[in-house]
This record gives sequence, C-alpha cells and structure tokens, in this order.
Amino acid sequence: KIVDHAWRNGEPGIVFLDKMNADNPTPLLGEIESTNPCGEVPLLPYEACNLGSINLGKMLKKGENGNLEVDWNKLAETTRLCIHFLDNVITVNNYPLPQIAEMVNNNRKTGLGVMGWADMLMAMNIPYNSEEGIKLAGQVMEFIDYHSKLESVELSKTRGRFNNFKGSIYDNPTYLYEKFKGKSAGVISDEQWKELDSLIQQFGIRNATTTCIAPTGTISMIAGASGGIEPLFALVFIRNVMDGTEMIEINSIFEKVARERGFYSNEVLKEISSKGTVHGVNAVPEDIQKIFVTAHDVSPEWHVRMQAAFQLHTDNAVSKTVNFTEDATREDIERTYYLAYKCNLK
Repeated sequence: KIVDHAWRNGEPGIVFLDKMNADNPTPLLGEIESTNPCGEVPLLPYEACNLGSINLGKMLKKGENGNLEVDWNKLAETTRLCIHFLDNVITVNNYPLPQIAEMVNNNRKTGLGVMGWADMLMAMNIPYNSEEGIKLAGQVMEFIDYHSKLESVELSKTRGRFNNFKGSIYDNPTYLYEKFKGKSAGVISDEQWKELDSLIQQFGIRNATTTCIAPTGTISMIAGASGGIEPLFALVFIRNVMDGTEMIEINSIFEKVARERGFYSNEVLKEISSKGTVHGVNAVPEDIQKIFVTAHDVSPEWHVRMQAAFQLHTDNAVSKTVNFTEDATREDIERTYYLAYKCNLK
C-alpha cells in the first residue's frame, strides 16, 4: 500500500522506525514511536524539536588557485556558535505542558543541520550527482557532527551533562569511535573520535543529539539559499505578475556564470525555463550543463546516495525528496525505498 500510494500521488513519505530506534540516544526512556511532520526528528513521547541550519553557501573562501573551497575555520566557528545558541533556546523556551518541559530539559536534544548545499556545490563547480559531490557531503557533515559535539562537551563543563546521560549511548567509553571507525570522510580521524569519547567520559555532553537536517523550506527562502540538501528545482522560472508582465527569476550563481561565459540572454533563459533544465540547451556549454543540474536531472539513486552521505553523521534524521519522472513505475519506487533502507536512512 505504501508503494502504491507513493506511486499515485507522491505520499506518504517514509520513515524507518527500526533504524531510528537502533540509534535512539536514550533507549532506557522507551522506544521512538513518532517524528515531527517532515520526519527528520525522531521523538519520544512529550519531546519537542529544536532546529537550526547553517547556510553552506556562505561557508566558502577563495583558495590559492583562485577557486572557491570550504572555509573549514568559519564552518567550525559557526557550528559551535549554533550549538551554544540552540542549547540556550531550550533553557529560555516556554513549553505548553510540564511533561514537555521535563522531557526536553532532561534530554536537551538539538538539531543543527544545513541549507544551501546545492549553492555550495554549484559555486565549487561540483555536480550534485557525482562521486565528488558525495565525498564532499560526507566531509562537510562529518566536520559539523564532530565540532557540534565538541561544543556540547564544552557546554557540559560549565552547565552540566544532560540529565538522562546515564544509560544513554554516551554512557559507553568507545561509542563514537566504534560508530565511525574506518568510515572517515577525510576531515576527522578515528583518533579524534576516540579522543572525543574520552572527553565525554570526563566531562559529559550537554545534548543527547546535536545534528539533524530539515527541509528548510521557509528559512532557506528568507536566506536566499537552496533548501536543505536538495538540488535546485529550477535554475530559471517565469513569474507572471498581475498586469500580465513576465518576470524572469534566475538563480544568482547561475546568472553570474552565464554572464561570465557569455551565454546570458532572455531567449536562452526562457528556453531553460520551458525545459526545466539546462540539459539539451545548445547555447549552454557542456561543462555548465553537467554542473548546474536540477532535481529531475538527478536519478533516484543519486538522491538516496546523497542523503546517505549526510545521514551517517546526523544524529536524528535527514528530510529529503526523491524526484521521479512522470512515467516512473511502482517497481521504481519500491527499488528506491529498498535502497534507502539498505543505505541506513532513517
């Protein structure tokens, strides 16, 4: 039935409760039975979600060769600031029920995630559906995960560990080392995870979870960033205003490249808008067509693999859309659900 309904109208979204419970940070409190509406926050009874997102498009700097690269120092600083802020939110927030206040304050779960992922890839000339893109996803989330927990340990030194620490996954002196041993994406070593385990045993950790990836539908629009870890749905679209005037809306990164490479024109933009992709637009150079992919240019397998790269270093879950062509079959959807489960998505 799930596959059939998804084939008919795109719903329902799917969560794997067994995967969520396998990663439940406080198993002594019971099983996870629900999530927030978008599925990225597994919730125990009376828990609430407390989310924030880093705009990855702003985490770039010019390298020695003049190309843009990840500004790791800025990303570390921003991650730590965000975790500190989110922990403050738990303290100052008002809760509608005493049971919610008690559960949230005892677990102190936070969910720091990302938006602007597609912006980062395009700015770095990396196709979304590429091995290079998958590798960078693993590196970025591994880095955020590590530094979010370092900051949570720092907070624990002065504010105390979360109340339900005893019997949690962190009440295991080698938890992080065992979880990530041999899985490094290249920015955090096995030894660093082992050292973090030692710090947690010594000082505790302030938050039962630190990471989560939401769709960021509204906040990414406010920030002018691409949503969550999604590819862009369109590079160019036509907005019709009340007097019948057509206004061309264009992604700023794509516009900059189009002007620099000399293929910017209203005619080309309208063709891209009509097709919904730059693929097959003769005026757009082939290397640009490869980099600036949109949601329907990305096969379901690449969508799932990208989500899996982020999920490995996300405590909670990752909200992600998989786009299918109109002629997709039930079997196509079933295969994608199976792949998602096999890739340990939640």
